[in-house]
Amino acid sequence: MIYFISDAHLGSRAIPHQRTQERKLVRFLDKIKDKAEAVYMLGDMFDFWFEYKDVVPRGFTRFLGKVSELTDNGVEVHFFVGNHDMWMDDYLTKECGVIVHHEPCLVELHGKEFYLSHGHHQDVDKNDWKSNLMFKCFESKFLRRVAKMIHPHWFMNFGLTWSQHNREKHFKEGEPVFRGEKDEHLVKFAKNYLKTHAGVNYFIFGHRHIELDLMLNHDCHMIILGEWFSMFTFAVFDGENLRMDNYIEGETIL
Repeated sequence: MIYFISDAHLGSRAIPHQRTQERKLVRFLDKIKDKAEAVYMLGDMFDFWFEYKDVVPRGFTRFLGKVSELTDNGVEVHFFVGNHDMWMDDYLTKECGVIVHHEPCLVELHGKEFYLSHGHHQDVDKNDWKSNLMFKCFESKFLRRVAKMIHPHWFMNFGLTWSQHNREKHFKEGEPVFRGEKDEHLVKFAKNYLKTHAGVNYFIFGHRHIELDLMLNHDCHMIILGEWFSMFTFAVFDGENLRMDNYIEGETIL
């Protein structure tokens, strides 16, 4: 079995049940540890992550411990950076055995071709100059070096506060909804990508916090994973079929 999850936003100050949420995620990983061939985490597992040379964010002990247990037991854990945790260096690789991906990738799993990405780059409107400028700033190596000169206490607090403000704003505006195939940027991206890469069987994205299970054509299936603070969504591929489900303890068949 190969599992896909995303958008836990661990450590978010806007999520009141942080410890309960982390424990639920850990119990999910514990349930699948003997069945999983691989686990793909498609970004924003942390609400804000920034690594200094000798300093990493506090917290997440249970989660990182369980991830380390999985990799120690031979389960591949892949981590795709999202827009909240893109400032990742080698800590998870060296300490937890995680394979970190900074770019989307095509991967073949049991004879099927998967396009995997968090989705934040593909979800931006080309005419949305504010979002495009923000991502360029986030990815600037120069600005990243400047940020590392700021004391971790101040910069981490800034990042967590900024993220909290955005999350609370989204909560007030209501849950995100499917925009429709013509207006959903990730759907449009996938359809355009298929024009030059017709062999893709599955697209899986995170980022949008909506649950979407869509057939793009008779050979291609697209999923947008929900999130892991209210929906607790995951997808699982058994070598033949891909399905999406919500983890309900004591009920969901993993």
